[in-house]
Amino acid sequence: MTENSTAPVIEVRHLRKSFGDNKVLNDISLSVSKGEVLSVIGSSGSGKSTMLRCINLLETPSGGDILFEGNSIIGKKKDICRYRAKVGMVFQSFNLFNNMNVLKNCTVGQIRVLGRKKEEAEKIAMEFLAKVGMDKYINARPSQLSGGQKQRVAIARTLSMNPDVILFDEPTSALDPETVGEVLEVMRRLAKSGYTMIVVTHEMAFARDVSTRVIFMDKGYIAEEGAPEELFGNPKQQRTREFLSRYLEG
Repeated sequence: MTENSTAPVIEVRHLRKSFGDNKVLNDISLSVSKGEVLSVIGSSGSGKSTMLRCINLLETPSGGDILFEGNSIIGKKKDICRYRAKVGMVFQSFNLFNNMNVLKNCTVGQIRVLGRKKEEAEKIAMEFLAKVGMDKYINARPSQLSGGQKQRVAIARTLSMNPDVILFDEPTSALDPETVGEVLEVMRRLAKSGYTMIVVTHEMAFARDVSTRVIFMDKGYIAEEGAPEELFGNPKQQRTREFLSRYLEG
């Protein structure tokens, strides 16, 4: 970390992304400081997940820059595994290794990327599996787990890499209503513990109650940004009001 704790951990400058003639991201700029929880909301197709995938270099930006702790990470392929260890990502589809049990899913990255010994990796994995309530399932394969259990294992796997930032890409969208709550509760606890998080979500109550700031994206732009009480309580843009109207009226 930089000595100035208020300096951005991640800074996105004028990010653009196109797929052929389809412009998905247009001049996106944002920053996240240590301990912040930034929620990103918006309609499907507004560019939220693409932005997150660009930040984690799963997609190559078409223009602009992304800085981690003040240093550009664009074009530095040789450092990509280390960077992704520092900027972990939790996917909506879990992305667990189906041929590995829960414990090995949480140790393989530590051993291969961070160079930890097996014993150390297992100790760290067990610590975080206990935190998400999955330490009793270490010998289970992903096929034997519910969606909520898989997502909690995926979160433990990310935490085991000791990331500086965690990116969540709609982590509850593939879950049934009964298991959404258990994953959101884990995320709430992480936020309270001081983890730096960028969360793409359709869970408006989570964005309102847990976030430090909220960004509303529309058609590849950041249409509005502000503190949760401002954006939810008094949205300034008509498009934001339209998007939030169903939630606010409920």
